[in-house]
Amino acid sequence: MPQISTQEFERLPLRVHDFLAGVPLHDVWAIDLPRVRSGITLDEFSRIASARLCTLPPVVRALLNIRLFVARLPGSDHEPASSAVESFATRLTNADRSKSLVSAGTREGLFRVVYRFENEQLLELINRTAHAAALSALVETANAYRFYFGIYVRSVSRFTPIYMALIDPFRKLIVYPALLRSVRAKWNKAFGTA
Repeated sequence: MPQISTQEFERLPLRVHDFLAGVPLHDVWAIDLPRVRSGITLDEFSRIASARLCTLPPVVRALLNIRLFVARLPGSDHEPASSAVESFATRLTNADRSKSLVSAGTREGLFRVVYRFENEQLLELINRTAHAAALSALVETANAYRFYFGIYVRSVSRFTPIYMALIDPFRKLIVYPALLRSVRAKWNKAFGTA
C-alpha cells in the first residue's frame, strides 16, 4: 500500500487542492483497484459497499481504543469551543454545497463530512490535538481505478507536531495499510473481483 508523492496527488483535478490551500498535506496514499467497467464513482462504490469504505480491523480498533482512552484523561479529544477552531466547512461555496451529496457537518464515525462529491470526499476531525482532514478520491485510469487517501493537518497547539510525530509510525505501518486493504476487499466484494 504505497505512500505516493505529493506531486502525483497535486496533479489530480480535485477540489481539495484549492479548497484546503494553506493547510499542510501530511501524506497521501493510493491503491489500484481492478477495472471491472467504466464509470464507477466513489459514491456508487460507497453505496454498493453499503457501509464506510474504510473498516477498521481488530488490531487497528484496539490501537484506536487505547489512543482514545489515553486522550480522554487530559481531555485532548474534546472539540474546542466553536470559536477556537473554524471548521473547514466554512470554506464551502454555494456551488460546493449544491454539488455535495451529503450536508456539511453530518457525522461519520469520529469525523464530520465537509463535502461528498461524486468522486471526492472530505471529512474532518477537530479536537485540542489537531485539526485534521481525510480526503478520499477515486480516479479512473486507462487500466484500473486508483483510490487516493490524503491526510491534511492544521496545527491547533504547540502539541500538534509532537502528537503527529508520535502517531506517525502507527499510522504508516499499521493503520493506513489496514484501511486501504479494507477498501480493496470491499471493492472486490462489491464488484466481484479477486
